[in-house]
Amino acid sequence: MASRARDAVKLLFVCSRNFRRSLTAEHWLRGVPGYAVRSVGTQPGARVVVTAGHLGWADVVFVMEQSHLARLRRKFPQALEGKRVVNLLIGDDYEYMQPELLEELRGKLAPHLELPEDH
Repeated sequence: MASRARDAVKLLFVCSRNFRRSLTAEHWLRGVPGYAVRSVGTQPGARVVVTAGHLGWADVVFVMEQSHLARLRRKFPQALEGKRVVNLLIGDDYEYMQPELLEELRGKLAPHLELPEDH
């Protein structure tokens, strides 16, 4: 079991406050085989504020908007070196776990992740 967790692709989801979009992605993908998932926010008042450590942990960083990527590049340029970063282009138009947000996440993540059909 430990080796399976060690081999998991580590996904970090980033939004502004870590209350809606990134937290939804984390909770929705939690338990999907092959992935370890965390979420953070870029704003000082975020539920979990992003650190260089979070970025260092991640294999792939998914940001919700260009502003999140710009902030990460400004604050953590070294931690982003060599990282795969994907901008999902998902606006702050949804509530936590809103079905439309889950649909948008499913569609935007499909080119990047192997998700079970029933997920």
